[in-house]
Amino acid sequence: MSRKIDGHETRYHKMQKNYCFVCGRNNPEGMKLKFALEEERQTFVCHFRLGKRYTGPPGHCHGGIIACILDDAMGKVNKLHHVVALTREMTVEYLRPVPLHKALCVEGREIEVRGGKHINAAQILDEKGEVLARSRGVFIAIDPETMFAKYAER
Repeated sequence: MSRKIDGHETRYHKMQKNYCFVCGRNNPEGMKLKFALEEERQTFVCHFRLGKRYTGPPGHCHGGIIACILDDAMGKVNKLHHVVALTREMTVEYLRPVPLHKALCVEGREIEVRGGKHINAAQILDEKGEVLARSRGVFIAIDPETMFAKYAER
């Protein structure tokens, strides 16, 4: 069973609008990817296709866009603990070129949590299930009321 997840807010903190480049529905220039939580696997999943505006090498996605997608998938995982956590560092392995105009899937999962330090992983797969790119990231939980006070709904 999966449940749709929207934006970067948690059930405890709501942002006024979501302008995130990857998942923000309020960003007219954004990708508007929609993630769902697969509860059984505790994995956040998004199925998508990339258009020519994301071109890097001919017919394939730019590496920076791949990193953005992986970062967002890993960031969604922090919702399992109802925290807002920001990326401290991440590594990306580009295993195969990520094609444009093809069915793709990104999955984000938790590796470990130590206090406010969340270690997550993500991968982009093609329609055959082959891993094209993968990442690992460290996220630091923050107090959103302090950091984003002027943006929070009242």
